[in-house]
Amino acid sequence: MVLPMSGFDLSRIAAPFRMQPGLQRLPAGARHLTPLAAGSALWHEKKRVLESGASRLAVPGFDAGPAIASILAQARAEGIAAAEPVELAFEEDFAVLEGATSTLPWLCVCVPSHWAPEDKLGLPFAAVHAPVADNQALLAAGRQLVQLVTGGERFERSVWTITPSARYDQHPLRQPRTPWPATQDPRAFAEACTLRAERQTFFPVQGVPGQAVFTIRVMLQPLADAVRSREDARRLHDALASMTDAVLAYKSLAPARDRLLAWLARKAD
Repeated sequence: MVLPMSGFDLSRIAAPFRMQPGLQRLPAGARHLTPLAAGSALWHEKKRVLESGASRLAVPGFDAGPAIASILAQARAEGIAAAEPVELAFEEDFAVLEGATSTLPWLCVCVPSHWAPEDKLGLPFAAVHAPVADNQALLAAGRQLVQLVTGGERFERSVWTITPSARYDQHPLRQPRTPWPATQDPRAFAEACTLRAERQTFFPVQGVPGQAVFTIRVMLQPLADAVRSREDARRLHDALASMTDAVLAYKSLAPARDRLLAWLARKAD
């Protein structure tokens, strides 16, 4: 079962595609959290990770209490009745970003997108983003970005990709990569693919200056359902066509690119 991709607008997809922060400032009353429907596909996947004991990681001595209290306070401000564990209360995964050290001292991540949270714990910003393709602009602005999002204001950004898997949890050690469909027919290929997007937000940890809660909401939708108009197809086509070889390799899109472009070109006509 794949949940509707409410909250992600394909107009957010920029062409030409560039690896960039894409931060947008949010007003104080903006929503950051999404209630998690019990029994949904995402709920079951998060529950499995929680029950395995792999959902939370912290550097020695770090107190996550203020961050968790801030998440629950944000939920109350949004009219959401929620309690611990936060893994099963919200669609979002969470991390804490520490401004003074530019590190992630706490992670509560059940459904990562092909990265291992245990490999990112306690690392500085540059090390966390070192594997990202075409990351020069991102790394150059790293210190400024960290100070911005941990300075007490609220921000959001979004990222997206196309994947052959409709599974939320993409931890590289828990879930082997799903192979791309073997068919050479562009339409059949696209109908077997999923658009995977993340809405990421930042809001302050109450009572701890220089710390921010980082939220990650993973959204999945069958690609054929997500592309609803010629403009959607044209925008996605142009973004995909403009990706560098490094980005295509980083996103594992190189084997799929030509068939996706052919399908999107037909949809855009």
